Amino acid sequence: MRRLITASVVSLALLAGCSSSTKSAVSAAGSSPTSDASAGSSPVSDPNASGSAAKPTVNVPKDLPTKLVITDLTEGTGDAAKAGDEITVNYVGVRSADGTEFDNSYDEGRPFTLTLGAGGVITGWDQGLVGIKAGGRRQLDIPADLAYGNNPQGNIIKAGDALTFVIDALSITPGVNVPDANPADAPKVSIPTSVGASKVSTTDLITGTGDEATAGSTAYVQISAYRGDTAALLQTTWNDGKAAKIPLTDTTIPGLVKGITGMKVGGRRLIIVPSEDGFGSAGNTQNSLPAVTDLVLVVDLVAVGAAAK
Repeated sequence: MRRLITASVVSLALLAGCSSSTKSAVSAAGSSPTSDASAGSSPVSDPNASGSAAKPTVNVPKDLPTKLVITDLTEGTGDAAKAGDEITVNYVGVRSADGTEFDNSYDEGRPFTLTLGAGGVITGWDQGLVGIKAGGRRQLDIPADLAYGNNPQGNIIKAGDALTFVIDALSITPGVNVPDANPADAPKVSIPTSVGASKVSTTDLITGTGDEATAGSTAYVQISAYRGDTAALLQTTWNDGKAAKIPLTDTTIPGLVKGITGMKVGGRRLIIVPSEDGFGSAGNTQNSLPAVTDLVLVVDLVAVGAAAK
């Protein structure tokens, strides 16, 4: 979602070459309004109001919303979405004042996936998508304090703008309980150096006993990354204790996928990643990793989730 993403809180830019956007935008501060589906919003006029690929038309409310207004246009089926669930949606967003569109996922044919309640989207979404069901279509009329407040976004969203969205819930995946870690519990491991490794190698420092991380699943990890040539720390999740969400798919560097696959929850593993299974000749300048440099990783597997999308 090009303008709804706030700061990425669980992914390590050094480690995951994910295709989803990590572009940051200003999140609204704001209060916690009561959801209300009766404040004069007009529903979408669309013969395919069932979550199909057809892009809906958005009818803006008669009056600008001063609190979050939720209107279910199609009910959907199955379990209602709750905080922590992963939801994949299509959406159209417009200014409530005049209906000017500023973003949608239909034209690109690329649905958007979010973790509900994680703060990765504007507050009006985190609050307004609670209770939606797969196959459901929902209109959200969002006041400025639950959108971007007085912070303009791009060329269309102005300071103080209320926003209206129509959102189709394509799928809902139950969330995974991922506890935060205490930074004081960060592992104290002697980090070896590695130069010119020819393959991924792993050493289990603690053998886990829980669910196994398999190819295609989602791993939630506490992780520290080091330069192979100097053993200098590049990045760690232990500073704030928030686990990183790592899809074990081709969106993540191959060495991390190979190294985590087969771990069990509760385990700790030291992984040496050769340059060719890491960042190769490009390196990663954002995190001070030179070209053709091995990585050394210390990974604690906290939880395993469903297959990554």
